[in-house]
Amino acid sequence: MVTRRDFLATSAGVGATLGLTPRLLEALAALPQGQLLQRAIPSTGERIPVIGLGSSATFSSVARTEDVTALKAVFQAMVERGARVFDTAPSYGASEEVASRIVNELGIANKLFWATKVNVAGRGGAGADPAAARAQIETSLARFKQPRIDVMQVHNMGDPPTQLKVAREFKAAGKVRYVGITTTFPNQYASLLDVMRNEPLDFIGVDYAADNRDVEDVILPLAQEKKIAVLAYAPFGRTSLFRRAANTPFPEWAKEFDATTYAQLFLKFILSHPAITAVTPATSQAKNMIDNIGGGIGRIPTAAQREQIIKFVDALPAATR
Repeated sequence: MVTRRDFLATSAGVGATLGLTPRLLEALAALPQGQLLQRAIPSTGERIPVIGLGSSATFSSVARTEDVTALKAVFQAMVERGARVFDTAPSYGASEEVASRIVNELGIANKLFWATKVNVAGRGGAGADPAAARAQIETSLARFKQPRIDVMQVHNMGDPPTQLKVAREFKAAGKVRYVGITTTFPNQYASLLDVMRNEPLDFIGVDYAADNRDVEDVILPLAQEKKIAVLAYAPFGRTSLFRRAANTPFPEWAKEFDATTYAQLFLKFILSHPAITAVTPATSQAKNMIDNIGGGIGRIPTAAQREQIIKFVDALPAATR
């Protein structure tokens, strides 16, 4: 068993190597004791940490300032506690490029589980050019400077027949390990279900939050049936949950499943669904990354506690702009 003294000593040593500040080390020490939980990818049994890092919007805004100090601290905090899954996409502004440069400069690129996307399909249902899709994947490989990409997903249902085929070409060549598809739009759920039923997939990526539970009806049960891993995006309702809970005292009963912050409560709700493999909340702040990791440590809500969370969230005031 790792004691708090052991943890602090280890953190101090690793923190010195990675350049973590005393403030961030203090935040790390405040995390619940224990290992970050891992779950199996159904198609292979490989286990990955349940909390990762997303890069949509937050990374792009920081990258535009050209001051990536904060992002370096995010990745340092991430690897410090064993989080590995990094979700990005070429369409997220400069986030894929900037993140790749940062982790290679820090020497931690090989510690990450790289999940990115491909989509060269035009708007309005226009088809994708296979050559352009191949070029986009090759660009991602060159940026990461890794021998292969862990997960390549077709972004937002862009021409699945064409782009899934291209992704599988890279998988067959050993340059991609897992293939999947994503959507963040409810009006694409019917198409997603069709692909899930008829295409061999390792992963899907969908929005899922305590105030956005539509995927529970059919998508998540089908993922379990088809043995497809699920990456959960936007776990805080794209910040609406924080805004709704801003003036509500944190519920004491959340400590029964080792949640001490709202971020941890909302993340543990998502992880309490057995279909979820990992959650990738986006942040550009190391303190938030550390807080998020706490959502994957310790106890996970039971079925009864899930219902308690749902009742609590549904009673929160509506989000204000």
